Amino acid sequence: MMKKLFFLICVLSFSCIAATAQTVTGSIGKGSVERGKAARGTIVLSIPGGLHVNSSRPASEYAIATVVKVSGASGVRVTGLTYPKGKNRKFEFSEDTINVYEGRVSFPFTVTVPASFKGKTIRVTASVKYQACTNEVCYPPKTKSITLTANVM
Repeated sequence: MMKKLFFLICVLSFSCIAATAQTVTGSIGKGSVERGKAARGTIVLSIPGGLHVNSSRPASEYAIATVVKVSGASGVRVTGLTYPKGKNRKFEFSEDTINVYEGRVSFPFTVTVPASFKGKTIRVTASVKYQACTNEVCYPPKTKSITLTANVM
């Protein structure tokens, strides 16, 4: 009985850790943007080994797609968000292949600062909604948000 209880606690603990182990980071240019110019930005979703997340087009009616939203404040324009291609993988819980992301996944975008921008710093907010899975099970979807900043030159 104690072994079963211990096993259940370990499984539940891993499930909780696995479902929240992904990290979201990002950057804008090399930390600065010129007024009236555009710079590349990137959102990065890091997925630990043993896990994957459904891609933006998982090709399964039950899989929840990864969705990245990026927006700028104070007139800063964000355009051109790009989703990378995922990998088609076959899992025990599905008859068909599912398109997934694994490891480190980058979502590039473009930030444009108006020539009339008065501030010294821009802020860009990003949220990443994803569903993490192992080879056997999928966890409830999560959304992680970050704020990126860059100096305006």
